Amino acid sequence: MVALESATKPVRAVGDFFAMAVEVLALIFKPPFAWREFLLQAWFIARVSIVPTIMLSIPFTVLAVFVLNILLVEFGAADFSGTGAALGAVTQIGPLVTVLVVAGAAATAMCADLGARTIREEIDAMRVLGINPLQRLVVPRVLAAMFVALLLNSVVAIVGVVGGFLFSVFVQHVTPGAFVAGMTLLTGLPEVVISLVKAGLFGLAAGLIACYKGLSVSGGPAGVGTAVNETVVFTFMALFLINVIATAVGVKATM
Repeated sequence: MVALESATKPVRAVGDFFAMAVEVLALIFKPPFAWREFLLQAWFIARVSIVPTIMLSIPFTVLAVFVLNILLVEFGAADFSGTGAALGAVTQIGPLVTVLVVAGAAATAMCADLGARTIREEIDAMRVLGINPLQRLVVPRVLAAMFVALLLNSVVAIVGVVGGFLFSVFVQHVTPGAFVAGMTLLTGLPEVVISLVKAGLFGLAAGLIACYKGLSVSGGPAGVGTAVNETVVFTFMALFLINVIATAVGVKATM
């Protein structure tokens, strides 16, 4: 009996998560909307994420551009380094850094906040008062995560392209005009749209996972720490899976 319960617990958890996700998506369009909570959460997520985003985007881009430029120099096509830098920063590096920052900083903070409220029985008190915690607390956080993820993706793309330009021109001696001219050869509006769609999906998934783990905390303060660790692991798994699927669909759609 104990073995059966242990085997079915993950299945129930997955079912509870998808049930909460469906309810949250439905509540997004149901008034009233907690605008104050949304703005506070968006500012909080942006504040804890902006510096790590910039610090991660620079080395990621420089490493990618460095390796790519070595290959292009061997082919005698160093002037096309802007093409690879723009394509990599917009389609892969931007969403990848967004994954790391949203999962490592924003999602864990949201999970810890909701977990602390849960063990203090604030969530139960809201239900007793007739307040839906999903509508009041979860919906603003999920939308704030999506909104900030879109902004972070744009920041990474800009920082990545600028960093790639500076590194290519001043370190690997690529012609500035050729770098700029090659940026739009493979990167256009469809690639930008796909990148933004992936960033929005990342924010949605990270917000839902963080809120679910925070609301399902048990075991006191130790349970909050466990939920935060699980949030990081599950969010990374989900976001990298979303990245693979969205990239494959996007490449197929733009061919």
